[in-house]
Amino acid sequence: MVKAVSVLRGDSKVSGTVIFEQESESAPTTITWDITGNDPNAKRGFHIHTFGDNTNGCTSAGPHFNPHNKTHGAPSDETRHVGDLGNLETDGQGNAKGSVTDSLIKLIGPHSIIGRTVVVHAGTDDLGKGDNEESLKTGNAGPRPACGMLKSTSSYLLVLIAYQVSSESPTKETNNMNFIAWIKKL
Repeated sequence: MVKAVSVLRGDSKVSGTVIFEQESESAPTTITWDITGNDPNAKRGFHIHTFGDNTNGCTSAGPHFNPHNKTHGAPSDETRHVGDLGNLETDGQGNAKGSVTDSLIKLIGPHSIIGRTVVVHAGTDDLGKGDNEESLKTGNAGPRPACGMLKSTSSYLLVLIAYQVSSESPTKETNNMNFIAWIKKL
């Protein structure tokens, strides 16, 4: 089992985590998310972008991950970017929780998404059904209020070990609480 996590943050109140899990290269990938801070009762575009670069905010992540050179579409469409995850649907408080499986997204193999960036957009993804050129590139999903680089969970484990060893905290419980607060800042 390979697992990867993206800790989302940005210039807005949107934040959360997205977890990806895949048993083998031929198996589908399970994607689970818990995201807060969006507008209530809204649909927000949700994608994997090409670059694992957030140096200039979420715009540094580049375009949707598209190794097969396809046009933008819905996750269920035959023609779509690998990075097309569709829309998150928020509840009355602006929170989005859910899970889905996807056979095109891979953690294992030549088109692995590890090291790329998950982006939550400020608008609704039209799933490539808009009547303009931008729809076929981005789904007209708008600005990028939150994003996070996808890292394998083994990377986070190494960070946890380093943190635990270097922490001056006298108890394991305090170390774990400090680590969780620290990892949310990443």
